[in-house]
Amino acid sequence: MNISILFAGLLLTAGTALAQPTAAPGSTSDQSEHQSEQWKDRSVYAFELQTLDGQKANLADYQGKVALIVNVASKCGNTPQYASLQKLAEKYKDKGFVVLGFPCNDFGGQEPGTPSEIREFCTSNYKVTFPLFAKVSVKPGDGQSPLYKALAAKTGKVPSWNFGKYLVSRDGKTVLYFDPKARPESKEVTAAIEAALAVEAAPAKGA
Repeated sequence: MNISILFAGLLLTAGTALAQPTAAPGSTSDQSEHQSEQWKDRSVYAFELQTLDGQKANLADYQGKVALIVNVASKCGNTPQYASLQKLAEKYKDKGFVVLGFPCNDFGGQEPGTPSEIREFCTSNYKVTFPLFAKVSVKPGDGQSPLYKALAAKTGKVPSWNFGKYLVSRDGKTVLYFDPKARPESKEVTAAIEAALAVEAAPAKGA
């Protein structure tokens, strides 16, 4: 199958999700529609965050790349996905792909560690080299990370557990969601990554 045709299909799927967002618990449908419309033509690469080590980070540094954003945890049945995520990061790195990990303690208290403990766990057990950021909350509500609010608005989906995956296009405007049980090395995920990578980044304004 032509990869550009596949990505076109994925864009249509994403467009459907944008048009019909799932209302977050405690939110009205009107609020969800407003958030979806607010983010429809905006890039999720607009956020300033903190790295796991407490340093300032700007997602704009990843503009032009395809990113897989994952809420991760060290004590979850899905934790072995770290190994597959690292393999993906290495496999597609030279094509403009990056995995971005966001430790999260929302589900079952399965990420209780300090930043140094998380770093040591990921390095020792899975040799993780992809970027890890400060802990976030992904559940809807006042404490939800602004980045995850935007991702939810883009897709109508919020992670139901650890290792939910958002695939973000090079311009940050198109986002696809994969369930926590979707294996990073599965055909479903890798085909979507390859399709997104096949779409060239738009030239910078004035270029």
